[in-house]
Amino acid sequence: MLPPLLAGMTSLAMILAPPAAAQAPPAQAREQLLAGACQAIAARVAAVPGQGPVMLGSYEPAPGQGPLAPALQQAAFVYDNALAGIALVACRRVGDARRIADAMVAASAHDRHYHDNRLRNAYRAGALPAGPAPLPGWWDTPSQRWFEDAYQAGTATGNVAWAALMLLAVYDSTHERRYLDSAAALMGWVDATLFDAGPPGGFIGGYFGEEPSPTRQSWKSTEHNVDAYAAFIWLARLSNDPRWPVAARRARGFVEAMWQPREGRFVIGTRDDGRSLNSGPSALDAVLWPLIAVPDAPADWRRGLDWTRERHGVKGGYGFNGNPDGVWTEGTGQAALVLRASSRAQDASSLWPLLLSQRAPSGLLYATPEQRIRTGLSIGPTSTTEDFYYYHLPHLGATAWAVLAAAGWNPFRPSGCVDAACTGTISAPPSKE
Repeated sequence: MLPPLLAGMTSLAMILAPPAAAQAPPAQAREQLLAGACQAIAARVAAVPGQGPVMLGSYEPAPGQGPLAPALQQAAFVYDNALAGIALVACRRVGDARRIADAMVAASAHDRHYHDNRLRNAYRAGALPAGPAPLPGWWDTPSQRWFEDAYQAGTATGNVAWAALMLLAVYDSTHERRYLDSAAALMGWVDATLFDAGPPGGFIGGYFGEEPSPTRQSWKSTEHNVDAYAAFIWLARLSNDPRWPVAARRARGFVEAMWQPREGRFVIGTRDDGRSLNSGPSALDAVLWPLIAVPDAPADWRRGLDWTRERHGVKGGYGFNGNPDGVWTEGTGQAALVLRASSRAQDASSLWPLLLSQRAPSGLLYATPEQRIRTGLSIGPTSTTEDFYYYHLPHLGATAWAVLAAAGWNPFRPSGCVDAACTGTISAPPSKE
C-alpha cells in the first residue's frame, strides 16, 4: 500500500457516481475482467512510443472531472508500476513488462543524488530519458516555485521490495541476468540499510523526504516485511549468497511476531519507536498477504480470512481498514486472490462482478466506487492528520491487482498458479517478443 493522494484532492470537482454493477455471471465476469484489465495496462505501455523503458502514470482523471491534483499529474508510483509489470507477465505480455522492468533497472542505477541502488517512491510518468531518472513535480505559479512531494522523493521499504519482485518475475520469464542483478542490488540495499535488530527485529519503513537528509522512518510494517521476505526468499532460491536466507529469516521473524492468535489477525506493525505494537488500526493487506507470501504459512494464519470478512467487509467487497467507509477495489482484488489460494474460490465468486463494475471507460479500474475512502493512516511524519485517502479515480494499481486475482497469479512467488482454474484462463493476446 502507498499514499496515493496528497493535499489538494478535496478541492476537486464533483466526482461521478459509480457505475452500475455488472450483470455477468461470476465466471464470465472474471474472464471479462481479466481480458479487459490486461488490455488496459498493455494499452498504457503502448501509448508511449518505441520500445524503451517506461514508467506508467498511476492515476488518470475520472470522466467529467477536472485535472488531477498537481502532485499526481506526473506521478508514476513504483508500487503501481511493479504491480503492472507483474500483471503483464501474468497476461503473457512479457515484452511490455520488460519496458517497465528496464525503467526500474535504469532508475536504480542512475539517481540524481544517491549511488546505492535505492529507488524513490515515484518517478515522472512516461518514457524514461537517459541520465538520472526524473522525479514528478509541479510548477506553482503564485509562488513561482517548483515543488516535489516529500513522500514521492523518499524510499519505502515495501516499494523497493515490490520492484524487486517484479524484476524477479521478468527474470523468471526471460532469464536475462540484468533483471536478477538489479533485484539483488535493490534488496542488498534494504538488507544493509534498513534492518533494526531491536525487538521485534525487522526492517524499518524507509526514508521520507528529499536528499540530502531524508527522515529515517523507524516504524516497522508487517506489509513491508512480508514484501521483503518474499523478495529475499526468491533470491535465495536463485543464488548461493548466504545473506538472502538470513535476511529472509529476519523479515519472516518480524511477520510472525505480528500475528495475534487471540484475534486471528496480524497487526499493522509497530509505532514510531520500532518496538510498541500498533494494534489499533487494521490494514487488509497486512492481514492477507502473509497467507500467500509465505510458502509454509501456519494453517492458523488462515483465520485472517475470517477477520477480514468480519472487519473489512463492506457493500459486498472489502475496505482498506477495519470498520471501512467504502469498497477498496485493490483490496477486494487481493481478497479474491487469497480466497482462491486458500481453496475458497466460491467465496470469491461474488467479487468478480463487483470488480468488473469498477471499470472506467479507459479500461482501468477505479480505486474505489466512493467519492473518497479513508485508511486511518497518515502519508508521512509531517502529516498532522490521517490524510491518506483513496479517491474515485482510475488507478493502475487496482487494475493490476484485478489481473492477478482473475488470473490466479501469486505475485510473491515464481510463476505459480494459485489453483487449477488459473491454467489457460489468460485470454489477452501475448506480446510479440
